[in-house]
Amino acid sequence: MSSDSKDKRIQKNSQLSSFGLAFFGIISAVKKERNLRIHLCFTAVVIILGFIFNISVQDWMFISFAVGLVICMELMNTALERVVDLVTEEYHPLAKQAKDIAAGAVLFAAIIALILGIFIFGPEIL
Repeated sequence: MSSDSKDKRIQKNSQLSSFGLAFFGIISAVKKERNLRIHLCFTAVVIILGFIFNISVQDWMFISFAVGLVICMELMNTALERVVDLVTEEYHPLAKQAKDIAAGAVLFAAIIALILGIFIFGPEIL
């Protein structure tokens, strides 16, 4: 077996392993993070409403982007909280600030998603 094909096989296995670890990270976060589960419940409601109101493809794109943004922000917030907790168990104002800023990013994304949802579903509901 040539060195090139062995390197490609190792690289492919490494990429598959990375996807598996990423998937495990998502599952772990869903199991342990209440806020992520809340976001996922809201996502389910939005998807159901999308089908009920038969929203356009363009609206589905906006909804998908907004939902993806909120979920990504929540996952990043969770990761940052874990790292901060790993670095220090004692209260530190910078650790608190880092956690608060990351939570603020989630809140900002959720507000954007809510505004988008109002634009899309508001006329349908009224």
